[in-house]
Amino acid sequence: MRTVIQGGRVIDPANGVDSVADVYIAEGRIQAVGETPPDLRADETIDAAGCIVCPGLVDMHVHLREPGQEWKEDITSGSRAAAAGGVTSVACMANTRPVNDRRSVTEQIKATATSVGLARIHPIGAVTCDLAGEALTEMNELYSAGCVAFSDDGRPVPDAGVMRQALEYAATFGYLLILHEEEPTLSDGGAMNEGAHATRMGLGGIPNASEDVMIARDLILAELTGSRIHIAHVATAGGVDLIREAQARGLAVTGEAAPHHLFLTDANVGAFDSHAKMAPPLRSLADREAVRGAVADGTLTAIATDHAPHEADAKNEVFACCANGVTGLETLLGLTLKLVDESVLDLATALDRVTRGPAAVLGLDAGRLGVGDVADVCILDPNARWQVDPAGLHSRSVNTPFTGWELRGRVERTLLGGRAVFPFAQEPTGG
Repeated sequence: MRTVIQGGRVIDPANGVDSVADVYIAEGRIQAVGETPPDLRADETIDAAGCIVCPGLVDMHVHLREPGQEWKEDITSGSRAAAAGGVTSVACMANTRPVNDRRSVTEQIKATATSVGLARIHPIGAVTCDLAGEALTEMNELYSAGCVAFSDDGRPVPDAGVMRQALEYAATFGYLLILHEEEPTLSDGGAMNEGAHATRMGLGGIPNASEDVMIARDLILAELTGSRIHIAHVATAGGVDLIREAQARGLAVTGEAAPHHLFLTDANVGAFDSHAKMAPPLRSLADREAVRGAVADGTLTAIATDHAPHEADAKNEVFACCANGVTGLETLLGLTLKLVDESVLDLATALDRVTRGPAAVLGLDAGRLGVGDVADVCILDPNARWQVDPAGLHSRSVNTPFTGWELRGRVERTLLGGRAVFPFAQEPTGG
């Protein structure tokens, strides 16, 4: 299939491109941007006038729930949500049931994703067996089966000795560890950020130190072992400072911010709103501004959703007991563009943080539109406004704190290897 995307504003942060140009695709890859290849006769022409043409988005932190919790999300529904959100590359966390701590689970995820064919699904393997924080997994075997990184996300690795062993193992092979930073003895019993709002509501608080202590520990251990680490969902000003200082000293550390930590604070818990409960919790306004600043200056090079779908019953329990997590695949683009509207980021930087940035952290062949690159493309109308309505989302679960928000930027078409995967040919039947 040979395709020409005509007349769109091509923004490719990885290659420094921002201009109105045609994009030529053949055999699933970019053939040219701008000048027409002499031997390319298009089978399809896509009119992108008035639209932005950018690399397909890369979400490096997603919970797809399959295998084992398919009533919350499965690879099919998660892939549909990704395609509808302009996301072509998805890295899925290991806290499935069974845990992705063995080759057979990784291979099952890869095979199912290939069968669905709506997004590139990249499994992340567990650091420890059954996420128990004790015995290390066979990372080399998991990597050979298709894992792109390793994480016990959803849980920390509380034992410093185990973490040192994991980092030494990873350093031997050049693997990336993605770390959920939480000191359990400081966060146990807490339901939201420690502060005035928690006190007023009579809820147990989780101090910033719960994150900061573990970030500091793991930076020290990464320096000791020469390992490469990535800090997931950074939410505190102290965490930002620790990462920035470590980078200044030359440590191989990267980090990400989640959209909910870039827009919401503990005040948004409001009247015990369970959709505002996540781990790490929503922090203070000062923390939010520090995280925004870190995304702007490149301390944090990725915006990643921590897409964590839950069925209604899991969110309808009392606040202190309900499940942590929010969905995010379909609001990622709109919220990223909202950072542009609020003058936090310029447009090129905003798109970089959801394309080239996360792709570079994971070492993926994604997030760019240079000649020869895979033709994973998002075509979006930057002026179209839409309201977040759970009834219109494609995820199996719709636990979003952004219901009713008006966002800018509607995905018009998503291409995966040059093949249109959104809009969908037909809506699924059944639940």
